[in-house]
Amino acid sequence: EENMTVTEDFSRVENTYQMEAEVCIIFSDFGKMQNVCNLLIEKLGTSVTISPPHFYHTPEAIDTLRRQVCVTAVGNTRRKAQEVCQLFGQALGKPLLIKEEETKEWGGHIDSHLSHSADSLTLQERIQNATAYASCRVFAVFEIKGKENRRTKLL
Repeated sequence: EENMTVTEDFSRVENTYQMEAEVCIIFSDFGKMQNVCNLLIEKLGTSVTISPPHFYHTPEAIDTLRRQVCVTAVGNTRRKAQEVCQLFGQALGKPLLIKEEETKEWGGHIDSHLSHSADSLTLQERIQNATAYASCRVFAVFEIKGKENRRTKLL
């Protein structure tokens, strides 16, 4: 598999041969990673050592997060404008201007950049440190339409 590398080491210990294998797997699903780790421990017992996971975000994942946050901010802005229009008996029209004013990102620290030793942190702390957050402030101008009188005059 493309997300897996295996390194094998054969050595002679007295009259026997010993094989050690290191398997590195890149997971994008935390639950799947836990299931594989549990399966390896269940099947191989004490002969297997599982290192703590190393968390990181690909540039593509961060870019996707930025886009999702911006789209959500625009959607929230539209819904708020819609509610204000309804308050005044108006109808929200098409957007005339949408501008992304500010984007902030925080969190998502890579394990090796932490001040503490990555091994001394609990799994929950490591997940919390690796979680990336983003916010986006948008400015939008919408057309406002008066609600049309739907009564027809009878002649």
